[in-house]
Amino acid sequence: MMEHQNVVVMGLGEFGGGVGVARWLLSQGMNVCVTDLQTEEALSESIRVLGQHSNLSFALGGHKEVDFENADIVVVNPSVPMSRPNQFLDVARSSGAVLTTEICLLVEQLARKQIIGVTGSAGKSTTVSMIHAAFCHAGKRAWLGGNIGGSLLNDLHDIEEDDVVILELSSAMLWWLDSLHGGWSPHVGVLTNISPNHLDWHGSIEDYKRCKEVIFKHQSEGDTAIVNGIDLRIPSLQVLGMHNALNAQFALAASIAMGIDRDVAIKGIQSYKGLPHRLERVTDWIFNDSKSTTPSATQNAVDAFDNPNQIRLIVGGYDKKIDLTPLADLSERVACMYAIGETRFQIADKASKHCKIFDSLDEAVSQAVIDMQPDDVLLLSPGCASWDQFKNYEERGETFTRLATSLHCANQ
Repeated sequence: MMEHQNVVVMGLGEFGGGVGVARWLLSQGMNVCVTDLQTEEALSESIRVLGQHSNLSFALGGHKEVDFENADIVVVNPSVPMSRPNQFLDVARSSGAVLTTEICLLVEQLARKQIIGVTGSAGKSTTVSMIHAAFCHAGKRAWLGGNIGGSLLNDLHDIEEDDVVILELSSAMLWWLDSLHGGWSPHVGVLTNISPNHLDWHGSIEDYKRCKEVIFKHQSEGDTAIVNGIDLRIPSLQVLGMHNALNAQFALAASIAMGIDRDVAIKGIQSYKGLPHRLERVTDWIFNDSKSTTPSATQNAVDAFDNPNQIRLIVGGYDKKIDLTPLADLSERVACMYAIGETRFQIADKASKHCKIFDSLDEAVSQAVIDMQPDDVLLLSPGCASWDQFKNYEERGETFTRLATSLHCANQ
């Protein structure tokens, strides 16, 4: 990249990635135009964090072809689907612009030998966090990046060559990495599992699987591909469920592959207490699993309990065009299922047993608390994305926690 090139950041967003890449580009002397479908008001916090700069301009509330016509580089937000035509990216290509993403820019700045990459339909965030805990316990500097947080681009000056960078990689990120100068895969790659997801983005299950497998596609001799965790039960984990026991095995295998002593890694993984919204214990009977956005993730959550027939299960949300039959089938195992959101009728039609339909999370939580019997638990594990009624899964989980705890206190 050369100074003073015109760069369009397509998608500022609210989660830090767009802010991070825009800030880094400005530090490299680029002229940056940030464009987003959302309005200035909706993006006010991201705009505030990004701050002001003489080389920074905004085009918010919709994209304009003229911005893409004048671009040398377009940094595309991974949420932009690549399975169907996009008029603005077509304009950029025809004008000779280079298309890239934040994750592509990041890996170009790092040595591949220091990178662990983790992907999968479920368990990515927990697995990378467990790996990070193992390295921290070993006293080795490690950085978490990719889909789990904001951009690491602005930390590049602090990342040393002996440090380890642990990246959570989505299927969309891997789509772009596959096209990066002949393709890219990490030195140590982990694939936790594959089940149908994000078919609205990919257009087909075949393309989704293809992108997941990019995690290994461009590896070479000396690299490590992990598709099975070490067959070792790690005792005393602080997180619930067999799925987390499997995540721990993947984390252990990746840590050992990158040189951490097995016993040290195990102790680090045992110290991991879990992430918010991932089968998070709110009280003894309230569990927030808002990060569950696929039927298989909800199945894992239900399986984590000794007595599924005592679960009051809230499901449903945005329609990602995947088969929700496995989600609806859980109605046979739980005390009652409460379906909300865009997919509520679809789930209820497929459910063979106790399933109630509600327009909102508020209504579902209220009824579930009324229905509770002694020793029952209330579990939000939607099996669907949150975008129909909430900005993100965090907002959904926080709303659930607030509603459930307030109703519990009111009924004391």
